[in-house]
Amino acid sequence: MRTRTVGVAALAATLTLTVAAPAPAAPAKPSRAAELIGRQALPANDGWAAEGAGTTGGGAATADRTRVVRTRAELVAALGGDNATNATDATPKIVYVAGTIDGFEGADDTPLDCADLADPEYTLPAYLAAYDPAVWGRVDPSGPLEAARVRSVANQTRQTQINVGSNTTIVGLRGARLTGLTLMIDRVANVIVRNLTFDDARDCFPAWSPDDGDTGNWNSQYDQISVRRSEHVWVDHNTFTDGDNPDSAQPIYFGRPWQVHDGSLDVTHTASLVTASWNRFTGRDKLMLIGSSNTVGPDVGRLKVSVHHNLFDGDLQRLPRVRFGQVDVHENHYRLGGAGFEYALGVGVQSAIYAQNNFFTLTDDVDPADLIHDWGGTALTERGSWVKQGRHLPRPVDLRAAYNAAHDPDLGGDAGWTPTLRATPPLPTPLVPPVVDAWAGAGRLPL
Repeated sequence: MRTRTVGVAALAATLTLTVAAPAPAAPAKPSRAAELIGRQALPANDGWAAEGAGTTGGGAATADRTRVVRTRAELVAALGGDNATNATDATPKIVYVAGTIDGFEGADDTPLDCADLADPEYTLPAYLAAYDPAVWGRVDPSGPLEAARVRSVANQTRQTQINVGSNTTIVGLRGARLTGLTLMIDRVANVIVRNLTFDDARDCFPAWSPDDGDTGNWNSQYDQISVRRSEHVWVDHNTFTDGDNPDSAQPIYFGRPWQVHDGSLDVTHTASLVTASWNRFTGRDKLMLIGSSNTVGPDVGRLKVSVHHNLFDGDLQRLPRVRFGQVDVHENHYRLGGAGFEYALGVGVQSAIYAQNNFFTLTDDVDPADLIHDWGGTALTERGSWVKQGRHLPRPVDLRAAYNAAHDPDLGGDAGWTPTLRATPPLPTPLVPPVVDAWAGAGRLPL
C-alpha cells in the first residue's frame, strides 16, 4: 500500500492554507475555491473511507446537478427532488448550503413547530398523565396514546430527516448551518459532508423507556448525521452543537431529563468505511455510537471507522462508543469534565479500538481512569496518550493501565490489528491541542 511521509512542519504549512476570513453574504454561485473543494475527493490513505476505490462523493457532478441551496425545499430538490426517494438517486451531485436551513421549514418555507407535526390524538400532557410510572407502572407504554406518539414520530421523520443518495457531496459555504434536521445516509455509498454547522436536531416526541437504567429514561430518535448500511463516507470540518436548546435547559418528567437529542454522528446497522476528521463537537451528551446492538451477527467485520483530528469540547459520553468495529481513534483533543461527564472511549462487545496520540485536557474532578468505560469489550490498543489536568503540567499517561488499576475485569492491551490507512505520520501528542483547536470545525476551509 502506498504511503506518504509528511513532517510536522509540512503538515502545519498545509493546514495554514485553510484559514478562512470572516464570512460575507453567500454568493449566488460558489466561488472558484468552493468549486474546487466541492470536487475534492478524500485524500489517499486518509482513514477507512480511503480503502479500495476511496471516497469521491459528487466530484463527477455535471453543471445541472451542482447547486447552491438556501431552504429545506431547495435542499431536497438538489438531492433528487423527492425526500421519500432521494436515497435512491445515485447521480453524482454537489450541493452547496448557503445560510441557515431549518428542518422545520414547510414546503412553502413557512416555519413549523412540534404542534404542527403531532398526530391529532397526541398531546404531551395526556401522555405524561397516562404513562406516569406511579399510574402505569414500570412497563413499556402501549395503547392509543403511544400509538399516536409513534404516528407523530413518523410525521416528524418525513419532515426533518433529509435523505441523501450515493455519490453526493454536501458543502457548507461560509456560515452555513443545518438546524433541526438529520442527514440520513442509509443504504448508499460514496458521500462527503463538509464545512457545516449542525445544531439542535431535536425530537418533538421522545420515547419513555421505563426499563432503561434503574429509573427509566427518555430517549430521542434523531441524530445530526446518521450513517446506516452505507460505505465510503467522509465527514470533515463540521461543527456539532445543540445551539440555543441545550440539554441542561430541558424539563424533568418522571424524575428524568426530557431527552430531545440523540447522537452527533452515529455509524450503525452494518455501515463501514467511514472517516470522521477535523470536526468540532461542542457541549453535547451522546456523541458517536459505532454499532447499535450487542447482537453478534451482520455487524461482525463491519463498522470500520477512523476518527482523527477532532475536538471533543465539553461532551459527556460516546467519544466514541464502539461495538465490533476496528476503529482508529488518533490525534484528537478531548476537553472534558464538569457536571454530567461520563467517559470518553466506550469499549463495547467485540470492539477493536486503536487509540493513539490523543490529548486529554481535564478538569480536576475527572479521574483519568474513568476516561475508558467497559461496555462488554475485552481489549483496546492505547498508546501515546497525554493528560493535562487543572493547573498541572501535561504528562504522558497510560490510560488503560489507569483503568485496570481502578476497575475489574482488566482490559487487554492488544485490539488485534494495526491501522495502515493514515494520510500522515501521527503528530507528537503535545502538538495535538494547538493544531486541532485551530483547524477543527466548520469555517476553517477556504470557502
